Amino acid sequence: MEYFVQQLVNGLTLGSIYGMIAIGYTMVYGIIGMINFAHGDIFMLGGFAALIVFLILTSFMAGVPVVLALLLMMIVGMLTAAIWNWTIERVAYRPLRGSFRLAPLITAIGMSIVLSNFIQVTQGPRNKPIPPLVSSVYDIFGIAISLKQIIIVIITAILLSVFWYIVNKTPLGRAQRATEQDRKMAALLGVDVDRTISVTFVMGAALAAVAGTMFLMYYGVVVFTDGFAPGVKAFTAAVLGGIGSLPGAVLGGLMIGLIESLWSAYFTIDYKDVATFSILAIVLIFKPSGILGRPEVEKV
Repeated sequence: MEYFVQQLVNGLTLGSIYGMIAIGYTMVYGIIGMINFAHGDIFMLGGFAALIVFLILTSFMAGVPVVLALLLMMIVGMLTAAIWNWTIERVAYRPLRGSFRLAPLITAIGMSIVLSNFIQVTQGPRNKPIPPLVSSVYDIFGIAISLKQIIIVIITAILLSVFWYIVNKTPLGRAQRATEQDRKMAALLGVDVDRTISVTFVMGAALAAVAGTMFLMYYGVVVFTDGFAPGVKAFTAAVLGGIGSLPGAVLGGLMIGLIESLWSAYFTIDYKDVATFSILAIVLIFKPSGILGRPEVEKV
C-alpha cells in the first residue's frame, strides 16, 4: 500500500508540471482556436532562463537563500518566456490570423524548431545539470515526500486559483471570454482583440516558465530537447481534460502524470506513453470534448 501511495505522490507531482504547461495550450486554443506547438519549447526556454539565473547567483552571490534563488529564477524565466511568446505571436501568428487554418499550425511547428535549435546553438547540446536546490525529504507513514514535491503541488494550486480568478472575475478575463466567443462582436463592443490575444500568450508563457523552473528544480537537469516530450504530453492533457477549460487542463495533467507513474511502477516503463495515449483515445471515443470540455457550438 505504501508503494502505491508513493507512486500517487510522484504522479501528482509530475502531473502538476504537465498541468501548468497545459493551461497555456488551452488558453490559446480557447481564445483563437489555434494549437501553439511552440509552447513546449517556451517551457524549455523558461527552464534554461532559470538555469542561467542559478549559475549567475552561485557564481557572484554564494550562499544566497534557496527561497530567494527560486523566486528570482521564476521571475526571470517568466519575463524571458513572456517576451519570447509575445514576439512570436506578434511576428509569426498575428499576420496569419485571417489565413487558412493550416498556416498558423505550420508556423507554430516552425517556431518550435527555431526555438529548439536556437537553444541548441547558444547553450550546447549536452545536458545541463545543477546541484539539488531542495533536498529535504519527509517520511510520512512510510511514504517519502520531498519538499520539492510539496512546493510544486502548492505552486500549481496557487497559480490555477489565480488564473481562474483572472479569467472569471476581472475585466481582462471578460475580454478574453468575449474574444473566445466572437472576435468580431467583441471588437465592435470596444474590446482590443489584438491586445487581449497578446496578453493571453504572455500569461501562458509565464505559466510555462514556472513549470520549466519547477522541472529544473525537480529533475536537476535541462536539455534543449526537453520542450518536445513534456509539450506533447501537456497538449494531450489539455485535450484529455477538455481543451478550453482551465480546470480541465490541470485535471488532464494530473491524470497523465498518474498514468505514467503507476504504469512505470507496475508494468514496463517502455510502454508508459502507449498507455497514456490509449487512455486518451478511449476517453475521446466516449466524450469527444474531453472530461470537462463543452461541446463546440457551430455558429451559423
